[in-house]
Amino acid sequence: MTLAADAPIPHPARDLFADLARVLRGHLPRRRRATDAGAAPTPEDAVLRALCHDMRSPLASLEAVLGSLDGPPDRARELLALARAQTAQLASMLRTADATGGAVRGTGARLLRDVVLAGVAASGLPRTLLTVEVLDGAGEVPVADARVQRILTNLLENAHRHGGGRPVRLQATLRAGWVRLALSQAGVPVDRVVGHLQQTRPPLDLTGLGLWSVQRQTRELGGRLTWHDDGDVFTLTVALPDR
Repeated sequence: MTLAADAPIPHPARDLFADLARVLRGHLPRRRRATDAGAAPTPEDAVLRALCHDMRSPLASLEAVLGSLDGPPDRARELLALARAQTAQLASMLRTADATGGAVRGTGARLLRDVVLAGVAASGLPRTLLTVEVLDGAGEVPVADARVQRILTNLLENAHRHGGGRPVRLQATLRAGWVRLALSQAGVPVDRVVGHLQQTRPPLDLTGLGLWSVQRQTRELGGRLTWHDDGDVFTLTVALPDR
């Protein structure tokens, strides 16, 4: 079974700005035309805004790390490693934006357990607030599309940013040819979240853009979204098929 994720890049820092320039060149002209015409943004136009939305947290983290490098040597090495990890994540976001037309980026694959770990690290959600369960052998599923990690990161980042410090539970399972990623949290404004998930067109501003991106990428991968609210805890499940 192979989910339709992200082939690793040997030197992400070297490729980051080249990737950024290529993505921007590909999408900025369409964005200007949509904006000038006063029309609702197209899915292609939304790629650039989704990219800017997703890059806010890792860029802020990277800025803080770089501003703290003038410390003891051991601490500086630790911060440099973190900066490199954030740079790799930014490169992953750019590859995801470049892949939103449906292309698979390369032939490599990672195991789902590693994609989950990367998504957790990129989200900024403190591990003290997060419980992760990978069951039924789901962690051994090969993942060969970067959008799987972006879906996870968007959901976890959204729970972190809007969750008011409430705990989050992430469960990955493998059943009947489907991998299910279920994210649960109490106190979720259900109507607002579901409203964003049901939008078929990108929002006019950044409100709900991350959730719109989740439903679009899930659909592109042949998956489906379901949700359940028991009156206390809201659970959103992303189901992705065997490729």
